[in-house]
Amino acid sequence: MNQTATIHTLKIGHMENFVYLIQDHSSHRTAVIDPAWEIPPIIELVNRNGLQLTDILLTHSHYDHVNALDKLLLQYNQAEVHLSKSEAEFWNNPSLKTPNLHQDGDVIQLGDTAITVLHTPGHTPGSVCFYLTGHILTGDTLFVYGCGRCDLAGGDLQQMSQSLRRLAKLPPDTVVHPGHHYADRPTSTIMEQLTSNPSMRL
Repeated sequence: MNQTATIHTLKIGHMENFVYLIQDHSSHRTAVIDPAWEIPPIIELVNRNGLQLTDILLTHSHYDHVNALDKLLLQYNQAEVHLSKSEAEFWNNPSLKTPNLHQDGDVIQLGDTAITVLHTPGHTPGSVCFYLTGHILTGDTLFVYGCGRCDLAGGDLQQMSQSLRRLAKLPPDTVVHPGHHYADRPTSTIMEQLTSNPSMRL
C-alpha cells in the first residue's frame, strides 16, 4: 500500500496470471490491470469493497493478458481502456473502440493516485509498466527472478535489455508486481532483483 492507493492482487487462470486492482483511497475509483481468464473474481472484489471500476490498464496485448477484456467491458461499459500507442498499433484490434493511447511518461490520474506509464519494449513493441509511488506493475517485462520472452512476435532482446536497465534505476525498495506467479513469492523489490535475478544481473 502507498499513501493514496491500495493494490489488490488476484491470481487467475491456468497460466497463473496476476490481475491487479489499484484502488484510490479518496475517490474509490479503481483500475484493473490486465484482465484475464475470469471476471467473477474481479467483480466480487469490486462489489465487496464498494469500489468504482473506472479504468482498465493493459501492460501489453498478448491473449493471456487481455482475454477477459471484452467481458469486463460488457459489465463496466463506462470504463476507459488505457494502453500504449505503439502497442495498439502492434495489436491492431479493430474491436477496441476509442482506447486512451499513451506515450512514455504519461500520467494516468486515478483520483489522487498518479500512475506513470513507462514504455518498456522487449516482450512486445509497446509493452509498458505502470509506476505509482513505491510500486511497479511490470506485466511480462520483469518477473520475480526472470523476464518476459523475447522470441515471440514483436519481441526484441536488445530492447528488453534496455528496458531492464531502466527498471534497475528505480528506487531499490520499489515493490515489483509481475504479471505471472512464476516464482516462490508473488512480489519482490528492485534491489532483490538486482542481486538475484539473472536477467537483471546480466
